[in-house]
Amino acid sequence: MEIVAVVDEGLGNSSYVVGLGDGGAMVVDPFRDPSPYLRIAEERGWRIRFAAETHLHADFVSGSGELAAGGAVVLASGGAPVDFDARLLDDGDEVDVGGLTLRALATPGHTPEHLAYLIEEDGRSLAVFTGGTLIVGGVARPDLLGAAHTDRLARAAYRSVRDRLLSLPDALTVYPTHGAGSFCSTGAGDDRVTTIGAERAANPLLQAADEDDFVARLLGGLGSYPPYFLELRNVNRAGPRLYGPKPPALEPRSVEDLDRLVGAGAEVVDVRGVAAFAAGHIPGSLSIPLRPQFAPWLGWLVDRGRPLVFVADADTDRRQLVRAALSIGFERLAGELAGGVDAWAAAGRNLARIPLVDAAHAEQHRRVVDVRQHGEWAAGHLPGARHVELGALTAAGDDLGGGPLLTHCAHGERAMTAASLLARAGHRDVAALAGGPEELAAARGTQLRTAP
Repeated sequence: MEIVAVVDEGLGNSSYVVGLGDGGAMVVDPFRDPSPYLRIAEERGWRIRFAAETHLHADFVSGSGELAAGGAVVLASGGAPVDFDARLLDDGDEVDVGGLTLRALATPGHTPEHLAYLIEEDGRSLAVFTGGTLIVGGVARPDLLGAAHTDRLARAAYRSVRDRLLSLPDALTVYPTHGAGSFCSTGAGDDRVTTIGAERAANPLLQAADEDDFVARLLGGLGSYPPYFLELRNVNRAGPRLYGPKPPALEPRSVEDLDRLVGAGAEVVDVRGVAAFAAGHIPGSLSIPLRPQFAPWLGWLVDRGRPLVFVADADTDRRQLVRAALSIGFERLAGELAGGVDAWAAAGRNLARIPLVDAAHAEQHRRVVDVRQHGEWAAGHLPGARHVELGALTAAGDDLGGGPLLTHCAHGERAMTAASLLARAGHRDVAALAGGPEELAAARGTQLRTAP
């Protein structure tokens, strides 16, 4: 049995192609774009026969439907029936997958319907795919169904790990779906796979004295998450629209088209690098540079129902851009501005600018706004900086007051996104830092502070 991981670094998740030994393959928790799985299967002479879902995903659109269109059987939890053809499994159900046995283990916690999949051969455990119930250094968050369910699911996670997963052999390799960088995760380590024994020995949550201690540790480690997480479970339950391995092309739009689209409610998203955006951009456009983390920040800051018009440049990978948007269920892709900002300027339109400064040239009179996540801020921040997570910046609104502002994150991308949000909200003197708090503290001769 060969297992090939397909990792989405931006979403912080892994899916797996499992070669079953008989020429068939199974994909566990596939992402929406089927092309990586089809390529892996073609390279090895495999035929994808199964697509197994550990749970209804909130952070990405499932690709099981795409694989089913090519002949794969979808395996899913009977605890949350889907609205498309699938073989529904309950606790203890077994499926013959190419001479190996797939055993479904009910492991609620991250979600109520969650299954883990144990692969066995002649009664010997070969691998376990744990989705979000057990991940490297933690478990996935139990609060995505709302506060009324959080405590119950956290306690279910404790029992799922203690009674179902820790009863497996210590040497057994664990293949989680959620991992480092996923907003579904809590306490995830940098590794993508682990073993039962390694988690038993080193997972901080598994060192809890009892169930109450486990729940307190788990809930105490939860951060914020993007609002689209509240929508994708239903998208995945219904079965998303199918596009195949080639994403649709972006339609070129004129300046006049852009005016019309914006008038009808479209969002203009500039995906160029921060330096290019700083030098000149369409007034009111939102800076989200195309990088691995593009999708979650798009989903955090833009309503999924709004049409999107992109501003790009010659270096932009349009296929990557479309795939990223579709991966989190953004379907209303209205196109891109043909000719980019050069076409805008050639049409006699004004370009806006936002200063991008390094720490040595950051003016002392600017109030510093740290837009990193709470955990980053707590680990070390500039004394006197105002902390507002990027996802909460729009809601903060006038609380920031007037006067010159300097936004910063760790490198500059989120800082420029924040600056673009503030500029279009009416802040007339805002700059973004090209760097992080360490550089700013060093330039100002001070030390970073930590917080609980």
